[in-house]
Amino acid sequence: MENTKTGQGMIMRLFHVRAKAGCAAELMKKFATTSADVVQHEPGNKGYFFGQGVAVDEDIVIFASFWSDLEAVKQRFGEDWQTSFLPEGYEDLIEECSVQHIDVSSGWFVQPDCQ
Repeated sequence: MENTKTGQGMIMRLFHVRAKAGCAAELMKKFATTSADVVQHEPGNKGYFFGQGVAVDEDIVIFASFWSDLEAVKQRFGEDWQTSFLPEGYEDLIEECSVQHIDVSSGWFVQPDCQ
């Protein structure tokens, strides 16, 4: 079923970071705890994942959270929903960051690993 109006279907909130030199591993630890706490159990949150770039991109880390719709994102992050939400201690680890909101209600497919 295709969604014709963006923001009405599932939204991925993508937090994209270039970590300061040598800080990516510490930031990943914070994603597993602090960032997870920011989104899990919130109304409309459907899950999250995070990861780190490889090879020349090792200083790139991302945290993606999934929301039932754009209204759920706005309810969780308030008037500043379009800006990066940085819990205490994050600024010291980050060179630059951004947040994007992507409507993923159509075109979503993940092949499960059946090993």
